[in-house]
Amino acid sequence: MKRRDFLVRGSLLTTGYSLMKTMPAWAGRLSPEGAYAGLPAEELYRLFKDPDMIYRPFVRWWWNGDKVEKEELARELRLLKEAGIGGVEINPIKFPPRTDDMGKRAIQWLSPEWIDLLQFTLKEAESIGLTCDLIVGSGWPFGAEYLRGEERSQVVLIGTHKLEGPLDYEVSLFDLFKEADPAVTSPFAGRRMEMLSVQLAPAKFNAMEQVQDLSSQIREGGVTVSIPPGKYVLYGLVKVTGSMEVINGAPGANGPVLNHYNEAAVNKYLYHMSDTIQKQIGPLAGRVRAFFSDSMELEGSNWSADMEAEFKKRRGYDLLPWLPFTMFKTGGMGNIYDFNYGAELGEELRDKIERVRYDFELTKSQLIRERFIKPFTEWCRDNKIQSRVQAYGRGYFPLEGSFDVDLPECETWIKYGLGKEMSETDYRIGRAYTMINKYVSSAAHLNGRRHVSCEELTNTDMVFNDTLEILKVAGDQSAISGVTHPIFHGFNYSPPTAPFPGWVRYGTFFNERNTWWPYVRRFTDYKARLSALLQQGDMFADIAVLPPISDMWSIYGAQNEPFPSLIYPTWQTFIWESIHQSGNACDYISEEVLRQSDTKEGKLLFGTRKYHTLFLIKVEWMEPATAEKLFNFVAAGGRIFCIDGLPNKSVGLNDHDQRDLEVKGWVDKMKAFPDLFIPLKKPEANFLQWYRDVQRKYKITPYVNIDNPNPFVTQVRYQAESLEWLLFINSHLEESHTLQLSFSKEMINGRQAWIWDAETGERYRIETGPGKITLDLGPADAKLLVFDKEKKGPAWKPVPISARHLELRETDPESPAGAGDPASQQVAGNWSAAGSWSVDFRHIDGSVKTVILDTLKDLKDIPELVSFCGTAIYRADREVGAKSKGQWLNLGKVAGVSELIVNGQSAGVQWYGRRILPVGHLLQEGNNTLEVRITTVMGNYLKTLKDNAIAQYWTNENRKNQPLQSMGLIGPVTIY
Repeated sequence: MKRRDFLVRGSLLTTGYSLMKTMPAWAGRLSPEGAYAGLPAEELYRLFKDPDMIYRPFVRWWWNGDKVEKEELARELRLLKEAGIGGVEINPIKFPPRTDDMGKRAIQWLSPEWIDLLQFTLKEAESIGLTCDLIVGSGWPFGAEYLRGEERSQVVLIGTHKLEGPLDYEVSLFDLFKEADPAVTSPFAGRRMEMLSVQLAPAKFNAMEQVQDLSSQIREGGVTVSIPPGKYVLYGLVKVTGSMEVINGAPGANGPVLNHYNEAAVNKYLYHMSDTIQKQIGPLAGRVRAFFSDSMELEGSNWSADMEAEFKKRRGYDLLPWLPFTMFKTGGMGNIYDFNYGAELGEELRDKIERVRYDFELTKSQLIRERFIKPFTEWCRDNKIQSRVQAYGRGYFPLEGSFDVDLPECETWIKYGLGKEMSETDYRIGRAYTMINKYVSSAAHLNGRRHVSCEELTNTDMVFNDTLEILKVAGDQSAISGVTHPIFHGFNYSPPTAPFPGWVRYGTFFNERNTWWPYVRRFTDYKARLSALLQQGDMFADIAVLPPISDMWSIYGAQNEPFPSLIYPTWQTFIWESIHQSGNACDYISEEVLRQSDTKEGKLLFGTRKYHTLFLIKVEWMEPATAEKLFNFVAAGGRIFCIDGLPNKSVGLNDHDQRDLEVKGWVDKMKAFPDLFIPLKKPEANFLQWYRDVQRKYKITPYVNIDNPNPFVTQVRYQAESLEWLLFINSHLEESHTLQLSFSKEMINGRQAWIWDAETGERYRIETGPGKITLDLGPADAKLLVFDKEKKGPAWKPVPISARHLELRETDPESPAGAGDPASQQVAGNWSAAGSWSVDFRHIDGSVKTVILDTLKDLKDIPELVSFCGTAIYRADREVGAKSKGQWLNLGKVAGVSELIVNGQSAGVQWYGRRILPVGHLLQEGNNTLEVRITTVMGNYLKTLKDNAIAQYWTNENRKNQPLQSMGLIGPVTIY
C-alpha cells in the first residue's frame, strides 16, 4: 500500500471506528472508501432547518479553580441548553485572579470527589441531550505536580556574552545560566539547569574550525579563557529541565508541563488519567465524545534524554557542535525577539547552519508525531473515545500534524479592527481566523473529513464589548477558513451569587449577566444551521497552495502557531484570501502531501482531492523528491505558479551539494514548459487586484464570477450529492456590497438557485434564474446560495433598503431590492420618523431614568449617558396619513441589539447589519406609537467601576484599556 493511501485510509479508519463506537448514527457514515454517504436533499434541508443537538455550538466550560458544586453544575447545563448550546468541553482551570471565590472549596483534579462531580455532570448532560468533551489535564500544555525528572518538559537554548580582546576572561556557569534562563510566559519555579557546552566564536566567522570548544571546563563550575584581539561571542548551551509550568492549571493538574518528546511519560500521564477515572465510575465511552488537547504552546521546549541520539540516527551527523549557532534569543512562547543575539555568520556557514536548523525542526516534528500525537490518538481509540486536538504549536507539522486526529481543531479570535479594516500590512488585523485555520481545514479536506472544529470567539481584547454582531462576523470568517463546528470560548462556571460581573477566567462573556444574553439563542441557532449544512458537504477546491514551511524552518526555525512572532513571508495569508475573494477556492498542501500524490491528466491527486493549479509561495527550499513530483505534475499538463522565487535549494545538511543540483535539475526541466511553469512577482499592494489580473491573464476560470470583488467579501463552495452551495459573507460592520454573480455551468446545470436563510431556517427560490444573480450583502451579512433540483417554493423577496428600492422591486420583480450604486444605498424614505423621543434607560444595576432626546445621537457622545449599560427604550408617537402609510421601517444606524414594537405589537428583533423591518401590517391611519428597545454593551459602564478589580482589568488596564463604545439608536429612522 502506498504511504499516501496509508495516511488517508488510516486516518479515516480511525475516524470511522470512533464514530461507530461513540456517535449517534445520524452524525455521519463512512463508506469503505472513506467518502461520507450523502443525505437526500429534503433530509438535508430538514437538518438545516432544525439541526440536531450535535451540530449546535459547544462551549469551553471553565470549571474555575475546580470550585464546583453539583447544584450549580446542573443549573448551568440547563442554562446552556436553553441558550441553544449543544455540548460542553469540561475544562478545569486555575481560579481567576482578582476574584472573590466566596469561600468555595477547590476540588483536587482526579480526586474521588472530583471524579464524582465529573460523573454527575456526564449524567446530567446526557439527561438533557448535551454532549460532553473532556480536556486532558488542565490549562495548557498539560502537566501535573507529580511529574519528575525526564517526564518534565525540557528546552535547550543559549546564553551569550559578547566580548572584546585582548582580555583574560572568567565567568561562572551561574552567570551563563542567568543569561540563558528563558523569559517564558509561565516559568516553573523548580526548573533545573545543566550546561551542555561552552564555545567561543569570533563575532563574525565563516567556518566551524574557527570555534574554540571550552566545554571541558564545565565540571569546574566556570570558564576561564584568554580572548585574542578582536570581537568574540561566548556561547553557553543550556538545558533546562522543568522548563515551564502549566498555564493556568487547576489544583492537581498544575506544576511542570509534560515532556511531549518522552513517549513513556506521555503514556504514563494519559493512562493515569483514564485509569483513575474509569476505575471509579466505569468506562467513559458513550458518555464522553472526545478527549481534548489544547494547542502545544510549549514555550520552545525541544529536548529529551535521547534527542542527540535520535538526531544522529535520523540525520546522520552530530547535532551538538552546530546547535548553539542555529539558535536566536527567545522569550514568551519561545518567540524570537533578538535575531542578532549571537555571532554574525558568513554566507557559506549561514547556509550550513540553516540546513542544520531545518534538520533539527524536522527531527523534533517527527518525534512529536511519534511520541505524543500517535500515543494520544491510540489512547483515545483504546478508550473508544474520539481525539480532538489542536495539533500545532512550535516544532510540529502545521498541516499533516492534523492527519492523525479524529476532530482536528483550529482557532478564531476577536480583536479590535475586526469589521473595520482588512490590513495588508499586518495579516492579523481584520481577520478573526488565525493563520493556522487554513492548514487545519485543508488537512481535514485532504483526509476526507468534514468535521473541522474550532476554538471560536476567543477574546482577551474586547471582553464586555463584543456584540452579537461582532461574534457573527468572526464566526462567518471562521466558516470561510474551513471551520464546520465551533467550540465557543467560553462559558465560565460562575454562581449567580458571585459578585458582579462574576467569575471571569477568559473569553467572550457568555453569561446570563451579559446584556445580550436574552438574544443569544438567535446567534446559536444561526451557527447551528451553518454547521449542520457544512458538515454534510465537501468543501470544493481545485487550486493547491504550497506555503514555504521548509524555507521558514531553515531561515528562522518553526514558529509558535497560531500566533507566530513572524510569518514567512508576511503576505502568505493574502494569497488564499485573494483566491476565494475572486471566485476560486484552494487548499493548502505540504511537501509530504505532494510527494505522496499522484498526477493524472493535468491534475494533482491526493485522496479525493483534485487540483489543476498549484501556487508556490516564495518556495526556494525543498526535498529533491518534491521537485521531481512538481515536474511530473507539469509534464502531465498541470500548471504551477511560483510567486517571488523558484526552488533552488535542497533541505538538510547531508549531501546538500548533490541534492541542490537535483532540485535545480528538476526546475530546469520544468522551465521547458513556460506555459505551465510560470514565475510571478508579488505585488507591492492590492493582492486582490493582483490575483484578478493573474486569473484573467492565465485563464484561471472561477466557478463564480464576481464583477467587483472586495477584500471584505469572500466565499466558499460546498458539494453534496445533487446539491451545490456557496456561502458569501461581508465582514464589514458598516458598509454594504452588491455583487453581480455568474456561475459555471457545472454548478447550475439542471438546478434552481435558492436562498437558505440560516437565521430563520426558511428557504426561498430566486426567480431571476441561476445563471446570473445580483446579491446584496448588508453590513455583517451572509447569504447561503443553494443550487438544488427542487424547482418549487416561495420566491425570494429581498428587504428594500430605501423607498427607491421598494419602487424598483414593485415595478421590476427581477430587480433585487438593495442593489444599485452606492448613492442609492443611502436611506431615503417617503415619511420621516424624525422628532423628539422619550427614552427610558433601564440600567442593569436596577435604576431607571427617563430622558427626552430632541435628536437621536450616539449615547457615548452624551456625557450623562456614556456609561449606560442595559436596555434603552425609545418611544415616539407619529401621525400617519392614509396616503403616506409605509410598508417598511428603517432604524438607520444602531449600536446594540434592537427590537421594534409598533402600536404594542412586535415587528421583530435584529441583532446585526441593517435594521429594516416590515411594518405595513402594524401601522394604522392616524397616531402610531413606536417603541424601539436597544440593548447595549457593558464595557462603558465597567470602565467606571473603579473599585471593581475584574471590571478594571478587562476594560481599563494596560493593553486592555478599551475605547468607549457606540451605543443606542443613532438613526435616522425612516418609514417608506
